Amino acid sequence: MGWKQLICCLPGVLPVVRLRASLEWKSSWEQLACETVKRDLRITPGSGFIAVYLETYGCQMNVNDTEIAWAILQKSGYTRTKALDEADVILLVTCSVREKAEQAIWNRLQHLKALKARRLQARLPLHIGILGCMAERLKEKILHREKLVDIVAGPDAYRDLPRLLTVAESGQQAANVLLSLEETYADILPVQTSAGGTTAFVVERNSFHPVRCRRIFLYCQTARQACVSLAALSIMRGCDNMCSYCIVPFTRGRERSRPIASILQEVKMLSDQGVKEVTLLGQNVNSFRDTSEVQFQSAATPVLSRGFSTVYKAKPGGLRFAHLLDQVSRIDPEMRIRFTSPHPKDFPDEVLQLIQERHNICKQLHLPAQSGSTRVLEAMRRGYTREAYLELVHHVRDSIPGVSLSSDFIAGFCGETEEDHQQTVSLLREVRYNVGFLFAYSMRQKTRAYHRLQDDVPADVKQRRLEELITVFREEAARTNGAVVGHSQLVLVEGPSKRSASELCGRNDGNIKVIFPDAKIEDAADCKALVRAQPGDYVLVKVTCLECLFSWAIFPAQCCSLEQLLPGEPKIKMDLPKHLCS
Repeated sequence: MGWKQLICCLPGVLPVVRLRASLEWKSSWEQLACETVKRDLRITPGSGFIAVYLETYGCQMNVNDTEIAWAILQKSGYTRTKALDEADVILLVTCSVREKAEQAIWNRLQHLKALKARRLQARLPLHIGILGCMAERLKEKILHREKLVDIVAGPDAYRDLPRLLTVAESGQQAANVLLSLEETYADILPVQTSAGGTTAFVVERNSFHPVRCRRIFLYCQTARQACVSLAALSIMRGCDNMCSYCIVPFTRGRERSRPIASILQEVKMLSDQGVKEVTLLGQNVNSFRDTSEVQFQSAATPVLSRGFSTVYKAKPGGLRFAHLLDQVSRIDPEMRIRFTSPHPKDFPDEVLQLIQERHNICKQLHLPAQSGSTRVLEAMRRGYTREAYLELVHHVRDSIPGVSLSSDFIAGFCGETEEDHQQTVSLLREVRYNVGFLFAYSMRQKTRAYHRLQDDVPADVKQRRLEELITVFREEAARTNGAVVGHSQLVLVEGPSKRSASELCGRNDGNIKVIFPDAKIEDAADCKALVRAQPGDYVLVKVTCLECLFSWAIFPAQCCSLEQLLPGEPKIKMDLPKHLCS
């Protein structure tokens, strides 16, 4: 129960203090009356009436972190509110991957500064916390800048949130940003949250606006509708790759993986709840290595993709990603399995063969290239050449016919020349990705590039190169995705289309968005019945044309998402078959 609802239930409280769902108050005296009642109740942690407002910025891992943090707070007696003005505690789960992402948080804090000042005048303190990657990187600056933030918790300190909030209640600032070599939150089942409680995986992907206080999704994936059919769970944390441009190893620590048993338990729970698609999450998801079982600690080290290397010594022992993927895919043959974000080095043949053989493992891979220039790739410490990457792409397509590929690219990395840039352009043309995530380089403190390289590509040149990559990607992706026009695709329905209430949307096996009319269709389970598709249903849709989607995620000079949209006509509702398209 939120505290506004509590007030409405109290005898003797004037009806005039009942509050609307609006974020605005009818009058200042009404606000004061409600806050006075709340203060006089002496609401404390564990009473069930301290309302927490959680706001998520960044990648899918941060969405999962939000669910973990909330699960911990819920067990400690906190309640959750979706209305900012109802909150006693505001927690921002932050991202540090780019400078603009951090600037969005500073802008957001300025908005919250006024809210906090009003609450202090009413003698009802509002506590603000910064969680996640930015907390770890900028603890001192956050705590001392205008004394606005009360608690700071890094990605490995969420178990400490109840204690930190208790310290904040006493009027002191509190922080814990220690990184762990062991923390995976394996014993905590995340509380899957969404608007209206109808979904297992929802991410806000609106660009930040300092006045309207909207949220960002930095990695630029296209927004999914609220839908009970989708879920995401973290299988490992941290990264050991130490790419020269990347802040992740410094904000999330070294790689460590959850025990397979805990992952299978969570997937089984999601299956029992009716979830139809699970995404396995990790900063380097396919380097998964479970060392929790003694009998597997001497297992052989898997072979890297041919032509790939690492900056660290190979780690023997443990159950690897291929074993996990095999076990997860066996839990529910009607549940689609995806995973992100992988590193190209960790695609041994057994993983590719498993993807090809299992009908419920999606034939869609993310192969982040970052650059098409071997010289730039070496400066990035990616561990492969252009030639090795292209050989992997050809091997993947030979092993998994019809596979959908996506990739990440950085425009304007340190020392990138026009020749380097043109090599990236030519890689886009040669590979012809289905989906792309393109970024202008943003130097981050603590990284190897910050200490060893010069950010010497002017901002206007980065922007021009980014726009050229976007243009080429759109041209090639249109040719690639256009091949499905006139063919049928099996689509997992996610919910209503954003562009029309009379349409539904979902994604095919290749993770391409498909939209189609919300009309009655034949049910394969009962040929005489006509039904309307619901979220979580599989529908065979004949693709009629191709449309391009293009969206800036945040600040046009920084990054964008590029994918195609496939309009079509629904044919039949059916189960997930072994053959996904025709």
